[in-house]
Amino acid sequence: MINVLLVDDHQLIRSGIRRLLEASGDIQVVGEADSGEQALVRVRELNPDVVLMDIHMPGIGGLEATRKLLHHHPHVKVISLSVQRQDPYPEQLLTAGASGYLTKDCGAEEFILAIRKVYGGERYLDAELARGMALSRMPGGKTPGGITDLSQREMQVMMMVVQGHSIQDISDKLFISPKTVNTYRYRLFEKLAVNNDVELTRLAMRHGLIDVNAG
Repeated sequence: MINVLLVDDHQLIRSGIRRLLEASGDIQVVGEADSGEQALVRVRELNPDVVLMDIHMPGIGGLEATRKLLHHHPHVKVISLSVQRQDPYPEQLLTAGASGYLTKDCGAEEFILAIRKVYGGERYLDAELARGMALSRMPGGKTPGGITDLSQREMQVMMMVVQGHSIQDISDKLFISPKTVNTYRYRLFEKLAVNNDVELTRLAMRHGLIDVNAG
């Protein structure tokens, strides 16, 4: 069972996320906090595996709370939550040690998948955010590997491939046929000048889109 602490200053949001997670069967919410300060106390008391940390809260806020939490509890995984993908904080939070970044409008399956991934030692970003990060890192908005030239759907397929999803799993989650998934894969190989999934994963690692220590 994966033990999760919810940190958000809105009770309604915490209640909604709790219901989503507890329907998963392998995730339990062991506690809640409504501020960064309270989160630090609750982590000491409850020793959760994963903390879902809202970024925008009164007091020290999610960024500083993440830094303090991971300084004292480096084994805890933090997934940062924001109301929008264009937030200025993703890079700072990942640098501070957060293992993932989600928007609050993501679906239940993505919440659950992200928690399972970071609990297993991987990093989790949604595809649009990953593309934006790659774009922001390069002068003129171009990367040597051409990642910023990918369409949103190509980026979705790429992120799912490098996060270890099977062709059938990608097909089911994106509601496209396995044949179409493979078409996207080979298009990615051509656009990014790689030959296989391993090289694609290495490229994603070089751009910071997945953790170099994952897997």
